[in-house]
Amino acid sequence: MTQTVTTNKPVTQVQSQTQTQSKGQRIGILGGTFNPPHIGHLMIADQVFEQLDLDKILFIPDANPPHVDEKGAIAVEHRMEMVRRAIINHRDFDLCLIEAQRGGISYTFDTIRQLKKLHPENQYYFIIGGDMVEYLPKWHKIDELVQMVQFVGVCRKGYEQNSTYPIIWVNMPTTEVSSTWIRQTIQTHGSVRYFVPDLVQQYIDEKGLYLDDCND
Repeated sequence: MTQTVTTNKPVTQVQSQTQTQSKGQRIGILGGTFNPPHIGHLMIADQVFEQLDLDKILFIPDANPPHVDEKGAIAVEHRMEMVRRAIINHRDFDLCLIEAQRGGISYTFDTIRQLKKLHPENQYYFIIGGDMVEYLPKWHKIDELVQMVQFVGVCRKGYEQNSTYPIIWVNMPTTEVSSTWIRQTIQTHGSVRYFVPDLVQQYIDEKGLYLDDCND
């Protein structure tokens, strides 16, 4: 059950408030550790926003990611601030603190259930990379989750556009930039200019982030 969309239009400026949307909106959700947020996150959000003609993209930093190999991300307060700075010039991108405020392990099921309770009139589109689609069967309460939210898969080279779950596929040029590479580069005093927004790099420099280790 797949659908591919291929359009290409531009985007603009921001609010970094959270859950206030008007009635009946189509809301994209980009969740993750954002450790740190980088241009790849912004490119994905922009393309999904435009190609699916959404009203808003919510960036949702997790409190504790539910990974089997537990990641030691830096404090969520730092990650929230970096996301806020990353999207500050995008009117249709918002920072949502729902997982940070809830605390604990950040299961997508709990987040969507909470959002739908707050705004039952909205339609939600959860954005994942094409490489993550094959892991959907392992997600917490996935069979219930797919009844609550529309998954959007961002195509990645080397991964098939195929799933037993209903996925809307979005095509876009891929980039190999990753938060892991950025952290490792910062630790070795390399340049990450243009890989993260200027305001994010300024914050990383001000706080001395990622200099001690390369953990997620």
